Formats: sequence, C-alpha cells, structure tokens
Amino acid sequence: METQLEPMKDDLPLMANTSYMLVKHYVLDLDVDFRSKVIEGIIVLFFETGSQYRKTSSTGKEGCRSQFDEACKRRASEPCHIPVPNLSACSSKMECNDFAVCGKHEEDTSDKNGNHSNEEQASGMSSSKDCCDIENHGNKDFLLVLDCCDLSVLKVEEIDVAAVAGIEEFVRSAKLTDSSKELENLRNQIVHELVALPADRWKEQLRYFTCCSQAPGCGELLFTTDTWSLEIRKSGIQTPADFPHAIRIWYKTKPEGRSVTWTTDQSGRPCVYTVGSPINNRALFPCQEPPVALSTWQASVRAAAGFVVLMSGENSAEPVQLREGILSWYYYVTMPMPASTFTIAVGCWQEVKQQSFTAAIQSNIEFSLPSSQADFRWHDEICGHVEYPCRFQDSAARLQAVIPYRVFAPWCLMERCEECLIQLIPRCLSAAYTTLGTHPFSRLDVLIVPSNFSSLGMASPHIIFLSQSVLLGGSHLCGTRLCHEIAHAWFGLAIGAHDWTEEWISEGFATFLEDTFWARAQQLSHGEVKGQQELKALLRWRRLRDEVQNSEEELQVLRPKKESTGELSESGASVVKHGLKAEKIFMQVHYLKGYFLLRFLARAIGEASYLASLRKFVHKFHGRLVLSQDFLCMLLEDIPEQQKSGLTVESIIQNWLDTPGIPKPLQEEGETWQECPLVQQVSAEVTKWMQANQRIRKSGKKKRKQDEVVFQKVRHRWCELVVKHKYVSGYGDVEKFLREDQAMGVYLYGELMLNEDVKQQELAHKCFAAAQEHMDTSAAKVVAEMLF
Repeated sequence: METQLEPMKDDLPLMANTSYMLVKHYVLDLDVDFRSKVIEGIIVLFFETGSQYRKTSSTGKEGCRSQFDEACKRRASEPCHIPVPNLSACSSKMECNDFAVCGKHEEDTSDKNGNHSNEEQASGMSSSKDCCDIENHGNKDFLLVLDCCDLSVLKVEEIDVAAVAGIEEFVRSAKLTDSSKELENLRNQIVHELVALPADRWKEQLRYFTCCSQAPGCGELLFTTDTWSLEIRKSGIQTPADFPHAIRIWYKTKPEGRSVTWTTDQSGRPCVYTVGSPINNRALFPCQEPPVALSTWQASVRAAAGFVVLMSGENSAEPVQLREGILSWYYYVTMPMPASTFTIAVGCWQEVKQQSFTAAIQSNIEFSLPSSQADFRWHDEICGHVEYPCRFQDSAARLQAVIPYRVFAPWCLMERCEECLIQLIPRCLSAAYTTLGTHPFSRLDVLIVPSNFSSLGMASPHIIFLSQSVLLGGSHLCGTRLCHEIAHAWFGLAIGAHDWTEEWISEGFATFLEDTFWARAQQLSHGEVKGQQELKALLRWRRLRDEVQNSEEELQVLRPKKESTGELSESGASVVKHGLKAEKIFMQVHYLKGYFLLRFLARAIGEASYLASLRKFVHKFHGRLVLSQDFLCMLLEDIPEQQKSGLTVESIIQNWLDTPGIPKPLQEEGETWQECPLVQQVSAEVTKWMQANQRIRKSGKKKRKQDEVVFQKVRHRWCELVVKHKYVSGYGDVEKFLREDQAMGVYLYGELMLNEDVKQQELAHKCFAAAQEHMDTSAAKVVAEMLF
C-alpha cells in the first residue's frame, strides 16, 4: 500500500515514482532574465523503465495498478492551459555534426520550426478531472510523477526521437511500419539503446542526446501540478513500459522560487545562484529528487553579455555569442549524480588569476605520488557502479594530485582571494589526494558567493561555493573550510547517502577529514597535529554539548528512521524526515556526532589502519549510494579482532546513530582533552586577556584602539564580546557583521535578544529589517522566531 505523504509537516516529500520510471539524462536549454527574475526554457528527460515495474510485469500488471489509481486520486487542480512563449524545437531529420553548437540559436524562432500556438496549448490539462477521468479512462492510465515546486509548467510533449538523422543505428533490427504502436515501441527502444551506450562512447552519446532533445514533438501530454509534484500522463497508456521515454517540458521559474535566490553580489551587481535549499532543485527544474535517480545532464544557458555562468560540469565552459548582447554557456556531466547536486551561479563574477608563485606550487605538487599509493591494491579491479567514464580507472587521473581549478569572485573581493584563497587550493587538493587517492572529479571552480549565503560553504560536482566570511578569518578558517568542502567530493558526492536522513555520512566524514587534510596541507609535525586535533575536539565537544542541551531530542538522532532507513514505498516515493524544519538547517549534530563516531573508530583501530580502510571504502563504493551499515560492516570485516572486544555494527548503531544525546563513549572521553598542552596554552591565553580586561575596567581607562583592531580581525568572536559586555561603541561592528556575514551571524541575533537589553534588541530588529529581504528563507524564519 502506498505510503501517505504529508507535505504540510516538517518532512520533505520526495514524490517521484522512480520505481516505475527512472530518469537517466537531462538536457536543459535555459534563458536567465534578471529583469523579470525568471529562468525560462525547456528541459528534456530521458527515461528507463523502473525496476519495480520490470519486476512486477513478469507476473502481471496488477501489482502496479493500485499505485497508478492512488496517484490519480492525489493530483491537484492547478490549471495548466497557460499560453506558450515563442519557444521552438529543431526540425525533423536534423543533422548531428556538432553537439556543442546544437543549442538554440537566434534564428530558431519561426513557426516552421515547430512552434506551438496558444490554441494548441489549450489542449493541455485544464482541470484535475481531465487528468484521470474515471468514466472515460477507468483509472487505468499510468501517471508519471516528477518532483516540482514553485514552477510554471507551460507544456509537456512526447519527442519523436526516431526523426533524428542517423539514429537508425541504435535499432537496426527494428523495421519501421505505419503502426502507431510500433512507432511508440521504436522510440522507446531508441532511448533504451541510447542511455545504455558504453562509457567510451560518451561524446557520441551526448551528441545524440542533444539532437534528440531538439527533435520535433509527436503529441502533447496531459499534465497537472500540485504543491510538490508535476504529474503527466498519456491517454490510453497504462504501463511505464509503454509510456514515452523521452519527454520535453516547457516551463519557467518563479521569482519567489526557493531553489535559487536572486540578489546582488558584494559589488552591487545582480546575480542568481542555487542556495542549497531544503527543497533542493525542484523549483529550478522538474526532476526526480530521490537519490536513487542517478542521472547525467547537459545544459545550455543563455544570459546577457557581462554575466558569467558557472555550473556543475566536467568542462570549463567558454561563452559563445549567439547575437549581440547574448552569450551562451554549455556544460555537461557524464558521471550519474542525484539531481539535487546540480548547481548553477550566474553573475558578474571575475576570475582571480593564479600568480606565478601559485603555479609553481601546483607544478611541484602535481606529480608527487601519494603516501597512500601503496595501499591501492584495488585499482585494477572493476568498479562497482553503473558504467560511466570513471577517473578511478584512468591511469593518468590516478596520478593527478592537483586537478585544474579556477577561482571566481565579485570584483571587490578579488584582492582578498589573491591574498588568502588561491594559494591554499593546490595545497588542500594535494593533501586530499595524499589521504584518499584519486580525485573523483576532473576539475574545480571555487566561487565566493553573495553575503546572504547561509552557510560557510557548499560542495557540488566540479564547483564549491564559499562564504566571504572565510576570507576574513585568515588562512586557518579559509583552509579548514576549503578542506571540508573538498572532502565532499568523496563523501557526499562520489559516495552518496542512500537515504538523505543519514546526513552524517556526508557531513561527519567531511568534518573528520578536514582536520586530516588541513594538517597535511600545513605540513605539521606529529606533535602539532595531535595538539591541533585535541583542541578542535574539545571545542566541538562543547558545541555538541550545548546543542544537545538546547534542541529537540528527535533532531539529535543520526538515523531518525532507524531500522526503516533506506526503505521506499512501492512507487519509490518517500519523505526526508525533518527535511523542512528550519532550525535543523543550522544544527551541527550530524557534523559533530558523525565526526566523533569516526574519531572514536580511528582511535580504536589505529589511524593508519583506519585511513587505509577509508581509501578502500572510497574505491569500492564511489559512484554508488550507501547506508551506514555498508561502511561499518566493511570496516569491521577488515578488523575482525575489534569484534572480539565488543565493537559490533549493532552496538555502534545503537550507541551512536539511533540514540539522542551524547554517546556514552564520548562522555567518558570529554574530560581528557583538558590535559592537552595546546589546550592548556589556549586556556592560559584566555585567562590572561580576561585579567587584562578586568584591570582596564577597574582603572576606568578606555581600551586602546589598536586592541580593538586586533579583536576585529576575528570578527565573530569580537562581536560576541561586544554583545556579552554591552560595549556600545562596538555595536556598529555587530551591525556590519550581521549584514556582511550572514553565514555566521544567525546565532548572534539570539544573543542580542537573550540579554534583554533594550538597545541590543533594537539593534537586532534594525539589522533584521535591513537584511530580511535578501536573507536565506530558512535563516529568515529562524531569526524571525527569535525576534517576534
């Protein structure tokens, strides 16, 4: 029986029925309009029949029928007879000589190229009754469900992929007749053969995907939208196997859509970018959101000249001028990834060029062999993922310590990037390679995003977003955050969580590995590494303790679905537990408890053996989705003696993953960090400054200006002290911090309100009123709850 999803609660519904139709490739053809704050265009989806239908179809179709009937009952009633703008498809029997320039061009605007008039559009679904009329259709039409939110869907149609010139080679054995049924089967067979092409034919595959995406339509499909989904059907088609496997959707985003934010950069220029929204990318394009829907994509994006389009893509795109004032950017990805990892940023970004000394650092690192190379006894084994052009099987890629990288930023921050960021990238990339081996992705762009970004960083395939706040914290903050995001290339991207509620698989590993990467990037001695890690462990333990004391117990569990983790409904739909809870986005329990679990295992097993197991895990599971037990089982299988001492998968899951609060082993360890020499040194320094401050207060002297300058270099700590001691002269710094460092400032609103000081509360309200319009939606909701 279908799971009843309740999207009005804090759980995020994943509506796509991936068990019946599974998307394999997306082709996007989009225009970015900053005047209307809309991204508009076409998306083409290529499908395979899902595993659940293939399984049930061998014993009859009745197993699927209840899901189809239930889906028909769920649809909503938003009318979809919206006039279509002047968008076109390519003519039939099109030539496919150059996939890179096969995108939409200025001249592709005439009616002869296949435009659909408003009258034709009116034949689309105009009411919920049309979607699944019981009297006319008997509730038997198959319903394709896509994740979709905050989008205006204009039209959906089937694509005649058989009209593409040269496509016959994919179905040489099939004979084309006048039978419509045979034509439908032929089109689906073409798509099946296209998505199944071997990895060494990826260029040809992309070329045909492009050409098929621009083939003429062969019939409009009925559709309707509701809060969370787009539902599509073809009259008379009752099974996924017979449903069109290539469909084209005309749509446009809404200015208030939650997947992207329209704002200005630090230089005051307009920009738009994906913000890592809780609803992921469903307000950017209709898609299948469940992690199991691993897909590739290619995209052509047009924007006005002067704007730079950055995107998740294997190629470093160069703009092509289509007409005066309009540039087109083309990106592609051949490694199947969840649609949620697709990222785009369009703005007046400036590339920060590498200085000669940075290039020299890279050339010295580039060909150095990792110390871990001796552990890689698995390189010649066949990868366990679906076939794609994998870098782990590429001998040249396996020796590449530093992948090509670029840095982009608003013009006003270029100098800071040159001073702090750009020379750190090759060191951090090399340290990551030394630790884990082959980089999963072939290149990296790093972008300094606008000040309204609600996090310090976000990693996506081939691109990392960093907050401007990391540039102000010196090389340590910048380096550690960069290492954290680089670690996500392996944990979070190349290896993804099968169930998104297990965030710790991504964030816990990245937090643990940022320490290892950063220590190696700094080339610290063993003693320095130990001291730094003990100090960080103490600070993280205190942060975790405070969070546990001030949060709901159900949000402290790393595996909230427990034994049901990874389970899906019959159709493939599911929910992300607490996925829409605003305060959860700012909690760090998945980072911290995950980090401490991995630290606990490393100490129990020994660091060298533990890192070797991580490298083995990466090689075995890259390109795949995992559950917690996949890692734990492999780890303990390699270290059987640990099982004898009571360390079992079951005990780890019970103590660390399924229970709220601080795990018992961590409680016992918490007091030992005070003995670390570096911790004692820091404590002594803090005591010295506190005593100095008391002497100043007693003497009545004003703090020297140069002392304030020293404090202001660590802005968030300075602002904490200003608020704590009600230092009115520093309120201007607090206001500036809350305006420019929104990634770090949310908690400071709470400090301003908790003190119950009238001036501080007025300051909090003033800052929020000024920043609210451009704030991240979740951040604004959390702050509003603090203030009102």
